[in-house]
This record gives sequence, C-alpha cells and structure tokens, in this order.
Amino acid sequence: MKSRLYTFENKESMLSALVGRITENIESAIKGYGYASLIVSGGTTPKALFQKLSSVSLPWEKVTISLVDERWVDVSSDESNEFLVQKFLLRNRVQRARFIGLKTGHAHAKDGVVECEKRLDALASPHTVVVLGMGNDGHTASFFPHMPELQKALDMKSGVRCIAARSTKPPCERVTLTLPFLLNTRNLILHIEGEEKLCLFRRAQKEGSVYDMPIRAVMRQNRVPLEVYHA
Repeated sequence: MKSRLYTFENKESMLSALVGRITENIESAIKGYGYASLIVSGGTTPKALFQKLSSVSLPWEKVTISLVDERWVDVSSDESNEFLVQKFLLRNRVQRARFIGLKTGHAHAKDGVVECEKRLDALASPHTVVVLGMGNDGHTASFFPHMPELQKALDMKSGVRCIAARSTKPPCERVTLTLPFLLNTRNLILHIEGEEKLCLFRRAQKEGSVYDMPIRAVMRQNRVPLEVYHA
C-alpha cells in the first residue's frame, strides 16, 4: 500500500497538523464507539508531540494509551518509554486517560511477555491511532535489522500481540508489539524529522529486504494506509 507523505517547512507546522490529525481520529472514534486508543512510540522525537497533545481538550477519560515497544529498564529510568510518556504526555488534561505499560516486574523481557499479553487484553481492538517512529538503521518499534526475533515479530499469522526482542545497542532487552497487532488500527502514522530521516525513508521505498530495513514491512503492508509526517 502506497504511503502518503506530508512534508512541512518547519517542525511547528508539522506538529500542529499531526496533533490535529490525531485529535480528529480520537474524536471520531469516541463519537462512533464511545472510546478510543492511542499507541505511541518512545525515543527523542515524540517529546514535543506529547507536550502538545497533553493540552488538547478531549474526553481523555475515554482514551486508553499504550506503547509500541518498551526497553526492559525500570520505569523510573530516563531510558524507559513509559517514563517518557508519564513525563511529557500523561499530564495536564491527559492525566485522565488510562495507560497500559509494557514493563513488568520480571527480571527479563522474555519472562514478562505473558503478563504483557494479559495487560493488552484491556486494549480495545482495533486501535484508533498508532504512531510509529524510525531509527537511523531503519528500525521501527523494536524491529531491528536481522535480529533473531525479527521473523516472528513480522509474521502476520503468528497470533501473538507482543514478543521479547533484543537490540544490538543497550538497553538490549525489549518487548515490542508485533506487526499484525500494530496494523490492527484504523489510523497508522509514521512521525519522522530531519533530512537524514527523509533520505532513509526514500531509501526504504526502494527495492530491498525488510530484514535490512524493517520499516519496509510497515510500508509494504496492505492492511491500513500509512501516513508519514515529516519536517
């Protein structure tokens, strides 16, 4: 399915458009179904997006928020995606939203997957909005190039919603939602910033293996249109 790329002259105009799009989707879902869900990514890129969303006037008590993936560190660590969401998104008006974290008390990610699956039972399906990011190596979520778990993560018939994964960069242990579970959404967004990321996205559009650039698995699927916001 062809991606739709929206490029903006500056970050501020891009964020305004992106917040507007997310807000529109959430409002529509609440009006139609009585509830909505928002699945977000970690990393440095979404901080400003989270801050803007936190001030949006919505019935956030009807919204469930969760994560695309999580690093297996304590949730009080600044490397934790949950910590990022708690600090920048789950504040102001968004404090009323329900949050489902992926980090459990288990020592290793592989031991926490069963509990993560149970937590995800509370996440209504299909999702309203999934917002992905993209790393400089072409990864998205915790789908890293050539990682041993990549085939399972991308398997559309796996029947699982999350798996343990390993990054070559610390913190190595992760838990990630699988591709079929991420694609079970009404709206799929990729948020990227900078010329380097745009060049990387253009390269991912060309022929090549999804194992070299896992973002290609998202770009090539035909379940839900991919909207790309770039500044």
